Amino acid sequence: MHEVSIVRDIIQNLEEHYKDRFSEISTVKIEAGLLCNVQPILIQNAFEALRMEDPKLDNIDLQVVLLPIIAHCKNCDEDFEVKLHKFVCPKCDTPSRDIVQGEELRISSVAFF
Repeated sequence: MHEVSIVRDIIQNLEEHYKDRFSEISTVKIEAGLLCNVQPILIQNAFEALRMEDPKLDNIDLQVVLLPIIAHCKNCDEDFEVKLHKFVCPKCDTPSRDIVQGEELRISSVAFF
């Protein structure tokens, strides 16, 4: 399960970036695109497993937000949401490879007590 290593990396990033304030973190929000090969429930489960090993994570609430796939149509010069893995513009039926959103996995916000 690669989610455990992803969560470990997230925690390590937070510890490095917020050295003096890590113990004050209350909420961490993660954004995961549908194409990033990460399942939100598995990220949550991995975090809970690591929380059992490391008491300094007890007060942190991890929230995972799943982002839809957004592609860009060069023909219409507009973005559209990809549904059912159909990378075709709904306005002009032009196929698109230009992914604007959906591949990311990032810490989007950190809140403190």
